[in-house]
Amino acid sequence: MSAPEFAVASTQDAPAWEVEAFWRESSGEDPRASFFAKEASDWLEAEGVRASVSDLYYLRGENLDETALERATRRLLSDPVVQTCEARSVVGATTPGLADGAHTATVRKKTGVMEPAEASLLRGLADLGIDDVEVRLAQRVRFHTSLDTAQKRIVAEKILSNPAIEDVFWDEDSIPSPFAAASPYELEIQSVHLSGLSDDELIEVSKTGQLSLDLEEMRTIRDHFAELGREPTDAELETLAQTWSEHCCHKTLTARIEHKILDESGAEIETTIFENLLRETIARATDEVRERETEPFCLSVFKDNAGVVAFDDELGISFKVETHNHPSAIEPYGGAGTGIGGVLRDTLGTGLGAKPIVNTDVFCFGPPDLPRDQVPAGALHPMNVLRGVVSGVRDYGNRMGIPTASGALYFDERYVGNPLVYCGSVGVIPRDKVDKDVHPGDRIVALGGRTGRDGIHGATFSSVELTEESETLSSGAVQIGNAITEKKVLDVLLEARDLGLYRGVTDCGAGGFSSAVGEMGELTGARVDLNKIPLKYEGLSYWEIWISEAQERMVFAVPPERLDELVELYDRHDVECVDFGEFTDTGRLELFYDGQSVCDLSMKFLHDGRPAVTRPSTFRRTPAGAASLEDASGTGAPKAGELLKRILSSPNVASKEWVIRQYDHEVQGRSALKPLVGVAQDGPGDASVFLPKFDSLRGVAVACGMNPCYGDLDPYRMALSAFDESFRNVIAVGGNPGQIAVLDNFCWGNTDRPETLGSLVEAARGCYDAAIALGAPFISGKDSLNNEFRTADGLLSIPPSLLISSIAMVDDATKCVSMDLKGVGNRLVLVGETRRELGGSHALKVLDREGGEVPDLPANALAIHEAVARVIASGRAKSCHDLSEGGLAVAAAEMAFSGDIGAEISLEKVPVDTAADLGDLEVLFSESNTRYLLEVSADQVDAVLAEFDGLPAADVGETLDYHIFRCVNSAGDTVVAEAIADLKRAWQAPLAF
Repeated sequence: MSAPEFAVASTQDAPAWEVEAFWRESSGEDPRASFFAKEASDWLEAEGVRASVSDLYYLRGENLDETALERATRRLLSDPVVQTCEARSVVGATTPGLADGAHTATVRKKTGVMEPAEASLLRGLADLGIDDVEVRLAQRVRFHTSLDTAQKRIVAEKILSNPAIEDVFWDEDSIPSPFAAASPYELEIQSVHLSGLSDDELIEVSKTGQLSLDLEEMRTIRDHFAELGREPTDAELETLAQTWSEHCCHKTLTARIEHKILDESGAEIETTIFENLLRETIARATDEVRERETEPFCLSVFKDNAGVVAFDDELGISFKVETHNHPSAIEPYGGAGTGIGGVLRDTLGTGLGAKPIVNTDVFCFGPPDLPRDQVPAGALHPMNVLRGVVSGVRDYGNRMGIPTASGALYFDERYVGNPLVYCGSVGVIPRDKVDKDVHPGDRIVALGGRTGRDGIHGATFSSVELTEESETLSSGAVQIGNAITEKKVLDVLLEARDLGLYRGVTDCGAGGFSSAVGEMGELTGARVDLNKIPLKYEGLSYWEIWISEAQERMVFAVPPERLDELVELYDRHDVECVDFGEFTDTGRLELFYDGQSVCDLSMKFLHDGRPAVTRPSTFRRTPAGAASLEDASGTGAPKAGELLKRILSSPNVASKEWVIRQYDHEVQGRSALKPLVGVAQDGPGDASVFLPKFDSLRGVAVACGMNPCYGDLDPYRMALSAFDESFRNVIAVGGNPGQIAVLDNFCWGNTDRPETLGSLVEAARGCYDAAIALGAPFISGKDSLNNEFRTADGLLSIPPSLLISSIAMVDDATKCVSMDLKGVGNRLVLVGETRRELGGSHALKVLDREGGEVPDLPANALAIHEAVARVIASGRAKSCHDLSEGGLAVAAAEMAFSGDIGAEISLEKVPVDTAADLGDLEVLFSESNTRYLLEVSADQVDAVLAEFDGLPAADVGETLDYHIFRCVNSAGDTVVAEAIADLKRAWQAPLAF
């Protein structure tokens, strides 16, 4: 392999160097340059834009002479196959200009923004014997076309950078030193004046400080410190803001709510008082379900970073799904990456530490084809958000060696400006490690990454609406993660756990140390020396150190006698740790910096002092209104085949393969059933199945259910449907309906509005009723409220978005089935009753029609689920698919083209609500709940139907030896006749980016 071309420009004794690695023209097309050129052409509506890209490395060190620099360049900084390099001294540098009207842009992270590759580069240099060097990375993009000032701004902000975390320098702009550093911090304890302030002034303090505290909370804090005879320090006020944030204490779901049901005219029908909505719906359902358990299934619920259920006599399974919405709206890549990193730390911080083995993700975006001129000021284009979020989750999970094996993707115009990013993690934990404790005298030890300004006000930032100024004002809430550091933390934490070196552990997430130490020491007290916490750079104040949400940090309670052993273990693994305090018996949170007290709070006030309020809630029940697919306002009935293809092509139904393929599903070797199935491994699986233990065929299935379209019409039934869909998905692959646990994730708009809170209350009621009806406990959950984006034209609020995630035990993974058809001549058995339930359906959506009943949960739902599970466990089901988005037509079509086998359905035989008088299109596209389509051999069909004695089930069709999907009605007319290849193309094309 030839060495890269190398030239040194300028003087040899310069203290700092810039190495630029160019793409060789002989190496073919540079994909990065092609991307920038295409994006510039699209955004500027210009033809023939050409671009080239180079990588920049800034290095500074007293011992970095030309010989060392050349060695570093040849070994680390370039790919000799495709790149050639040049080095130059950095003294008053400017961006090199280009001739003939072309332009050069240098793109660099802002000072203080983490760049994980820099840490890897430093390690590589050390391995080459080059120590005591500072490094910074950047990128240079040359556009071979003329750009005016306005065009440069568009290119810089929409293509080259995210203004929240990156700077762009054009042409001959003077470039500040890449090694600029903050001045050392000099202690100046600040008090915040609250006494005597008016209500308006209190709110202004909260707003300008990004505290997200409401008026009653500010009054309570003011009065508390007035009783103490002093003002709060900034650290005390910040600690209260983090601990009392919506993100950390769920103050809406745990509030006292006066919920009024109104009729269509607005007259009150009934009023219900919830003293604690979460306790009286979600938690109550779990308590009542657990009372039915004959053997303990729930090992830990609602008291730790994740819920834990029993897998077998030795292991428990932990499960948690988090949201990282606001950070992902500001910086999609970093926001999503730290979302998955954060939920992985939730897993590590569960009990004494669970090992993450599977990741999940669910994303909600604006339409990817949204015209650029319709993107609100201050918001990123949905396609940019989609690419960044997917890349962030991909890179973090893949680099940590954890498969991302389950998820979903939804699109709606109302997610523009406020995307939803749900990140989940499944872990395994020994059952004797599920409980943890903290004792007075235990040392407080931090492990992992260093602390910087990234993530400042992250917890409180998540509680405010976004605006066009958010990317500037809230850029400090953006975090950039380092998956390699977290992988090292994972490995050493589990080793320390098994050695019994600590008594308690939690992750350092929202609120940083303030939440981690504050929560662990709630029942004891804690004394912290902030000077001991390792920093990424100088200049952080004591309160910034305390609330920073910098990534990859865990906090431990360590018995003093095990501290040396713990430190030695961490040193051996080259993971930084520090003893920075102790848990006390004072019941107080005490912080010190330079030996001076900067915070002294009562733990009781910190955790129990938040004022109780009564929140008004209203929900207006309106008639569903008639909805029909057969005709509407004289437009006539659409052709069933064309409607089927339109639904398959709609973004919420279309193939998500572009996203799924970017994730590693094989790492760790645990996957028994992957997210894509079928003869070409491209069909939409209902759930993924994996094996927690390599010496056992007992498995775990993971899936989810969600349909925001239902929430617009009936949030109560939306919850029922999401729960049932999630249930169906895990049962369809072989899950045991008696061992299913679920998670709830509520993402809503501003619940200060009674009508918005009312829809949330209705959804919570639906969660309770669904859990009781199906006998599955909630084990954990999360809410993310105030998901709104204020534009110049008004407020853009997300639709009510409830995600239900499910995890089911699989008794024997060899009995699992996938959804693709397996053979010719088999029978198709439809289970469950089809009703006129079109409200929120995809059929109505693609036809731009409204109205209709949202699907309800049938009374016999659990019996149907259990019967389907028995058929699959018996081995008589060759394939199984649940009926959800698009109903029967979409489910059957997906089974056919995934298996590359034709199918025929007789609509006359479909079990239907006879009182509804359904038409052919309604039978095909209704989205009624608790329905499955099973493929069974002809000689087994009678035995299978016998399992559904007294339940709606029928032999409705067969598989064919030619590649057609056909549906015939009671009159013998062919309603649908489509080549399965055409259906598959319609399904795959829309999101094949």
